[in-house]
Amino acid sequence: MKIAIIGGGGVRSMFLAKSIALRSADLGITSLAFMDNNSEKLRIFGGMASCLAKLLAPDLEVITSTDPAAVLNGADYVITTIRPGGDALRVRDERTALAEGVLGQETTGAAGFSFAMRSIPALVFYCGLIKKYARSGVKVFNFTNPAGLVSQALCDLGYNFCYGICDAPSGMLHQFAAFYGAQAGEISGELYGLNHLSFFKSIKLRGKEIMDSLIASPEAYAKTDLRFFEQDLLRHIRCVPNEYLYYYFYPEKALANIKKAGKTRGEIIEEVNRGMMKELDGLDIENDFDKCLEIYEKWYSRREDSYMAGETGIHRDKPWSFDIHAPDSGGYAGVALEFIDIVRNSRAGEKKKTMILCVPNRKSIAGLEDGDVVEVSCDINAEGPLPHRFEEIDEQRLEQIRRVKIYERLAARAILEKDQSLAADALMLHPLVNSYSIAKVLAAKYTEYNAPFFDGTYTP
Repeated sequence: MKIAIIGGGGVRSMFLAKSIALRSADLGITSLAFMDNNSEKLRIFGGMASCLAKLLAPDLEVITSTDPAAVLNGADYVITTIRPGGDALRVRDERTALAEGVLGQETTGAAGFSFAMRSIPALVFYCGLIKKYARSGVKVFNFTNPAGLVSQALCDLGYNFCYGICDAPSGMLHQFAAFYGAQAGEISGELYGLNHLSFFKSIKLRGKEIMDSLIASPEAYAKTDLRFFEQDLLRHIRCVPNEYLYYYFYPEKALANIKKAGKTRGEIIEEVNRGMMKELDGLDIENDFDKCLEIYEKWYSRREDSYMAGETGIHRDKPWSFDIHAPDSGGYAGVALEFIDIVRNSRAGEKKKTMILCVPNRKSIAGLEDGDVVEVSCDINAEGPLPHRFEEIDEQRLEQIRRVKIYERLAARAILEKDQSLAADALMLHPLVNSYSIAKVLAAKYTEYNAPFFDGTYTP
């Protein structure tokens, strides 16, 4: 089995390499290929990922290349994790929104629309290559942000081999398992909504429902990402929200905290990545791997330890570290590998299992269209995912979901049809913009900024 990574020069390629290498023998993965159009980032981060994979799985073939055809040739599964325009354009996106007095967070905020103007055309290009070079029956796991909007556009274009993945729901479940002193496999959740706007309606530990007791535990708000919410809010809505719902429930706090912090999330990541690249530049990745790993851990810990801190004023309670020999926590690679494992076992006769994916609605959430991409619990078998049905959703939660889904529908059309007027309509409906005058300004600026990426001349 061959897994190809599009965007293999990203700083998170190390996590992919670790997850895949540790499970390669178990899952029958024989080849891992990293591709990036930035040769220097591929040399550094793709090179480090290759060294790590070979260290953990010496029999695994590992390839790095700037040629997408070579990397995709014969691939059974593809993971896409790209950032067209780099960190500098993320900073510009966020600052443009903030200048108009609205949140610029790149997945839930207005800046996500601008990022999608770059990521959707690039992914359409790669999907064409995947159809041409990868194996028949290939599956694509898209982690490129904004995952919900991107997945909607790809679905609208008929790329039904693409699934959106996110490690936020599984990461939260892992935190809850650790909170109760349990293993990750002992906890499960039933989730509905959209990417970064989803709700757990049930959380079970060893088959027993624990959501009410979790919400009632003051300690859980100190030791898990429930820390971003007030306890009375969760008691009121009677479910556990994705951490990104912080921006929807407390937008004024997020804006005030960002202004107080003086730096956007994009600026922090740009600073971290620049510092990391500077220290790694000139090192022999293979022969100086231990030194490279030390530098990587130092800088990446700054990124992780600042996660949502600028927007919330709250830091996580545990410092981040990267032990290449420690049991794998999964991350978004873990989501993709879980799918591969379930499909592989279902072909061997084992019964279907459940996981959370971004897939077409297909009557999963009443009140949405069948073609709307949603993030929900799905039963997985050899034929693919079958979303669970959620027919009794609180009308307030459903209204939140419907409003953002309508935005995503219009935004996908606006980008695919290159329609600035439709872009303004979409942004006006976004709950964190909610103003036609601001939407028109942002649509015009983002269209101008991103013209080179979606005018038909850009090749990733």
